[in-house]
Amino acid sequence: MSLFCPIFKKYNTYSICGLLFMAGLTANAQAQSSGKPIGSSFQTNLFNLEASANEPFRYSATLKNGAGQPKIYALDAKVPPGWLASFRTLGSPVTSVRLEAGATQEISVELSASPYSKPGKYAIPVTAVSPVDTLRLNLEAVLKGAYKMELTTPSGRLSENVTEGSLEQIVCTIKNTGTLPLTNVELSAQTPPKWQVTFEPAKVERIDPSGSIDVTAKVHVPDKTIAGDYVSTFTAKTQNANADAAFRITVKTSLLSGWLGILVILLAIGLIFRLIRKYGRR
Repeated sequence: MSLFCPIFKKYNTYSICGLLFMAGLTANAQAQSSGKPIGSSFQTNLFNLEASANEPFRYSATLKNGAGQPKIYALDAKVPPGWLASFRTLGSPVTSVRLEAGATQEISVELSASPYSKPGKYAIPVTAVSPVDTLRLNLEAVLKGAYKMELTTPSGRLSENVTEGSLEQIVCTIKNTGTLPLTNVELSAQTPPKWQVTFEPAKVERIDPSGSIDVTAKVHVPDKTIAGDYVSTFTAKTQNANADAAFRITVKTSLLSGWLGILVILLAIGLIFRLIRKYGRR
């Protein structure tokens, strides 16, 4: 500043130099009181993402320490009720990061919406806080809705009685309990060995939100299946959601098999009685 003082000799030299000196002090004080060192930043190229409620929102951000000394930044996100937020660096979950002077760090921000959240745009402020400054990152999450389904029966009962060697029909109900349409719903079953299950229809093209559709499961129980309780699991699946239902199927022997069994027993008793009469006299 002394270099400029001779230029203003015809004015009050000391007054002008004093004003310049005070202005420099004021600017320096304002820079320090702002709490954000020059060059420090918390940024992302994609701040607005769209996903359904059962898909996470993943943002890639860059945190830079522009100060002349190392700092530890605590990470936080103000999310709506029921939402979850997490941070990762180098693939590991973190809640804070240490940055050397002038260093940068890539940070992954992951947000998981509540399944009960309504579709819409949500503003998510994210902060990186050190003892001397606070860096802010404003994210937006556009929630499309949720894919969700339920597999049950019209009565809600998940048990059935069948006869060995017979073909039993079980009516199943697929309900769309989410907020987005379900498309290309495929059905399958896990059953005991040698059992066979087919569905009509085998594939459902579309179920609108709050809608439902009935599907018939044709269960074929092989001959000579031992009487008892068996569990078969039916599954309805799309690319975005799936639902299972475990059915308890009680197998009973057929009436003809029962009479044949009784007849065999009576024949055996008659044969034994005859042998006793024949050889018992000797």
